[in-house]
Amino acid sequence: MRRQSRAFAAHYNRFMRPYFSWQLRSRTLELGRRTLIMGVLNVTPDSFSDGGEFLQPERAVQHALQMLDEGADILDLGGESTRPGARIAVDEASAKSKPRPVVTEAEELRRVMPVLQGVLQARPGTIISVDTYKSGVARAAVEAGAEIVNDVSGFQWDPEMGRTCAELQCGVVLMHTRSEPEQWRNLPRELDIAAVVEHDLANRLLVARERGVERTRIVLDPGFGFGKNFEENYPLLAHFDQLHRLGFPLLAGTSRKSFVGRTVGKRAGKDARPADRLFGSLAAMVASILRGAHIVRVHDVRPAVEAAAVADEVLAAGGDA
Repeated sequence: MRRQSRAFAAHYNRFMRPYFSWQLRSRTLELGRRTLIMGVLNVTPDSFSDGGEFLQPERAVQHALQMLDEGADILDLGGESTRPGARIAVDEASAKSKPRPVVTEAEELRRVMPVLQGVLQARPGTIISVDTYKSGVARAAVEAGAEIVNDVSGFQWDPEMGRTCAELQCGVVLMHTRSEPEQWRNLPRELDIAAVVEHDLANRLLVARERGVERTRIVLDPGFGFGKNFEENYPLLAHFDQLHRLGFPLLAGTSRKSFVGRTVGKRAGKDARPADRLFGSLAAMVASILRGAHIVRVHDVRPAVEAAAVADEVLAAGGDA
């Protein structure tokens, strides 16, 4: 009986978080032995959590270096907010036919490139992910030294992004989203959101592979808060491990999300502000790790590093039971 329980525990642990080698632009990351921490660096005036805090390149670089000192393995650098309600330009035609306040490629590059260059000058070995859905921004950033392209649209909003990433031979994060940010609040509720996300990500994987992206370069993100209403995020988190059936490493970004804010703010009768969501964010992050997340995307690096270390010990102990 003891032997059977040990075999089951070891099998279950491997199922929860299998090992992968993630091929980036110039190096390989081993995923699964411990959780990797991706620190968020938004150089935008309007991101839901830290918009406007790091618009000045010098301040952004200083914050990036602080996150690295606190233990961040990867920096995720973004120059356009894709918060709920944000307006984006899916392509040039839509932007011309329907004037809307969007961030142009030139503006996004103006925000991102000085910070990217400043961080790499100060810490040449830093692994930087560029958070963009624009192929032109992805190309410029990777050619300047970024290792990863994190596309929140999963190659949906720019038809050239897949081919561009294949040509650049960089790491790729394909995130699940439904529709565009300004439509998210009106989307109908899905009865089985985990099944929807798994199905849709499988389709995005087909697109990526058809565009020439190698499978060893791909990480999947179910996109907590992106095209999901409040009620859908917790079932998605509870069934996060189902996504391992797709056979790819997984990233979870629950930090400071509105579903966390609503939950921790219940006793006060209103949603907690993003800055007041630390403990709830850590709880959601740990839950994702115990369900098999290889990478977690966070705003508060040092607390996340410590909480992830404890969660990793739990996973390791499960394998030794």
